[in-house]
Amino acid sequence: MQTALDHWFVREILAHEEALMRFLLRHWPQREELHDLRQELYARIYEAAARSLPAQPKAFLFASARHLLADRVRRSKVVSIEPMGDFEPSHVLVDEVSPERWCGGRQALRRLSAALEQLPRRCREVVWLRRVEELSQRDVALRLGISEKTVEKHIAKGMRLLADALYAGEAPAAAGAAEAQPRTRRMRD
Repeated sequence: MQTALDHWFVREILAHEEALMRFLLRHWPQREELHDLRQELYARIYEAAARSLPAQPKAFLFASARHLLADRVRRSKVVSIEPMGDFEPSHVLVDEVSPERWCGGRQALRRLSAALEQLPRRCREVVWLRRVEELSQRDVALRLGISEKTVEKHIAKGMRLLADALYAGEAPAAAGAAEAQPRTRRMRD
């Protein structure tokens, strides 16, 4: 027994079967899949029409066909993640922290801590709040009761003094000896 939906489907959708098949022939390279595509399309349209009949059935049919083809293309590009044969985990490279790297990191952290302790008190507070606690320049100024311009000056001075302390051994000997005295004096200011 046919329902009103069945009558609508035959009259509005199946009437365009020949045009639909020409459309699919033009746009789908695998000829052996055309009948499956048509059936899947009919099933989609019938289910959608059961919820609500489209105002323009022919336009709905061809728009649905374009969407179906796009879905098929998208699915064909998906790469399977199924394992292919034996997987030997021994061939995986792991960037483990070697004892040398770990020790070097600890030494660098100690040097930074010592250099931070040598900064003037207010400068150290500003650098800590900006670089470690990652507060904004405005928040640091409000917390310490100083202007944002002063925060900028303390950051610039603190970064310069930290760089001098951390990289002092890497500077050329002549330049390092000539500038060692003024930098030491600046750190006490």
